[in-house]
Amino acid sequence: MGGRGSHALPPNAGAPHLRGMASPCIDICRYDEDTGWCFGCGMLKPEKKSWKKDKEERPAIRAALPQRLAALATAGHRTGTAAAKKKKKA
Repeated sequence: MGGRGSHALPPNAGAPHLRGMASPCIDICRYDEDTGWCFGCGMLKPEKKSWKKDKEERPAIRAALPQRLAALATAGHRTGTAAAKKKKKA
């Protein structure tokens, strides 16, 4: 007979769609003052902090990011990898 925990399921065994879902963070980590969204990935600071722990929230977070980044871009902000570049002063 196996020892204690020998039949334990691997992490996320009940949620295979969450296994291996990489963080959308691209290490820009600069935030819009009005919305709190990251210019690089669109996540909020609390979402970034909970990404590893709260796997069930990942799909909802990911689903919100394209709209957030589009809104930031529409407001005139650089987003994604372009957000790492400083704007030139006129």
